[in-house]
Amino acid sequence: MDHPSNMKMITKLLFRLLPIQILLAAVGAVNGIVSSYFATNYVGVDAMSAVGLYSPVNMLISSLSYILVSGSVILCGEYLGKNRRDEMQGVFSLTLTLSVAIGLLFTLLYVFLGLFHLTGFMTRDPVVRPLFDQYLLGQAAGLIPLLLGNCFASFLSLENKWKLTFMASLVYIVVNLLLNYLFVCLFRLEAIGLALASSLGMWVFMAVQARYFFSGRSAFRFSLSNVAWRETGSIIRIGLPGSLTYVYQTARGLIVNNLLAVYVGLVGVSAFATADNLMHIFWAIPGGMIAVSRMQMSVSSGEEDRQTLTDVMRVMFLRFIPLMCMVCAGIILCAVPLTRLFFRDSAEPVYWMTVHGLRILPLCMSFSIICMHFTCYGQISGKQLLVHLLSAFDGVVCVAGFTALLIRSLGIDSAYIANVLNGVVTTLTVILYSWIRKKRFPRNMDDLMVIPDDFGAPENERMDLSITNIEEVSSISQKVQSFCLERGADARRSMLAGLSMEEMAGNIIEHGFTKDEKKHSVDIRVVHKDGDFILRIKDDCIPFDPGERLKMAGGDDVTKNIGIRMVFRIARDVQYQNVLGLNVLTIRV
Repeated sequence: MDHPSNMKMITKLLFRLLPIQILLAAVGAVNGIVSSYFATNYVGVDAMSAVGLYSPVNMLISSLSYILVSGSVILCGEYLGKNRRDEMQGVFSLTLTLSVAIGLLFTLLYVFLGLFHLTGFMTRDPVVRPLFDQYLLGQAAGLIPLLLGNCFASFLSLENKWKLTFMASLVYIVVNLLLNYLFVCLFRLEAIGLALASSLGMWVFMAVQARYFFSGRSAFRFSLSNVAWRETGSIIRIGLPGSLTYVYQTARGLIVNNLLAVYVGLVGVSAFATADNLMHIFWAIPGGMIAVSRMQMSVSSGEEDRQTLTDVMRVMFLRFIPLMCMVCAGIILCAVPLTRLFFRDSAEPVYWMTVHGLRILPLCMSFSIICMHFTCYGQISGKQLLVHLLSAFDGVVCVAGFTALLIRSLGIDSAYIANVLNGVVTTLTVILYSWIRKKRFPRNMDDLMVIPDDFGAPENERMDLSITNIEEVSSISQKVQSFCLERGADARRSMLAGLSMEEMAGNIIEHGFTKDEKKHSVDIRVVHKDGDFILRIKDDCIPFDPGERLKMAGGDDVTKNIGIRMVFRIARDVQYQNVLGLNVLTIRV
């Protein structure tokens, strides 16, 4: 049964977290835009070709970052949902340790390839290859902070400290611009200057976020002795299937670049790289969408909260995709002025090749949102076949395959159209997978997601309610009491459950609702499981931990906080968490 209050709360939560996640995803895209601008305007088209050749290599680094970030965030989200804090800390320490190790390894590899000019497998062009070597050396300096910065940003989001990442992103953008002007325009460092500017800016991005985790205020604490090495396999197992998309995209980039070089020329590589880099700034929107959805889905999976899982997907279809369609329409209308940022002469072939890219590529973005969400859900729910199919189709099979089929007749437009056809194929794959697994065409969101029947509490063993005002509290208390009685609880236990709900929900409305002028609601779930009655109360008010309030009250007047004292006395267990900015109180009676 749909629960409108929960859907409304999830929508508000996702859109509250979305701006910072978009900005975070845009950090790398801004780097690409800035590099493209300075490359085309101050170094030359050959430098842009070097930037384009680096794109598949960057995708490989992104895949490793994705494994660490998605695997650890999903794992920590599940531990949060289960309130297993020690395991969560071990995963955090492990993630940072692995990030440094991987960053150091690839730094040495980049330096070795660049210094000894061992990049002939990327290009043999006598002009472009030295520029690519320089660009690789400059990028080597930023690999460690890139991996750490991505990890910090994800964990800050789990702590609802998105403002710190927002600040770090703004600082990075400013530093990147200033260093590009200094290195490229003034010092004339060409390709290595382009790369060094973004690498040094990434150190600043990482440092702004890192100070919070070492300030003692963070819920996540790094400790080398606390590194949970045993969780390495779990992080890879969870993160690898989704990251295969990036591995496939690395192969796709190499294949498409080679096809363009053979059938269109390096001018085609330059045009495709320019359009692709410019599109990356807009791809930050789907990137932000999947980031907030991933966090919520992972926590919901740990809680076995079927309703929230389906609500996240509903928000994707009903809110995210329409928003993306409007953005895409704007990109298409602005294709010419956007191209003029990089190429001014409309008589040059590269100019119209770039315009065509900006008119075609946006059409694939809404399809990709669907693919990204179902890939993420597949990772969380263990649907490895679906994840591998989507990763392979989206990563390399469709784009490289359709490009190879069409390039002789359509030229560079084949690479753009292939991305759109890829979106159609991956969407059909999601539907077909559900159809085969359920043995019928999907009729609702549960069918489309292929959620197991035994996931979470059965519908007849749970009750979902919502409260928006104090008048509703008494009636909710009666419903909770009746729910418990109907499932075999004795009169006293049922009364205590209803009383606990009345006290805590009333406390939220009386104190939480009045702290600001925003509209709030209390989402309530009562579950009968393993002989226990579990009351979960979720609200979007300011953070409030009743356990901490009780400790602070200490030996004060016992007439204060009577309701909280009573609940802690009569309940078997009371657990509080602030998850993604939501207060989540779980009471067992």
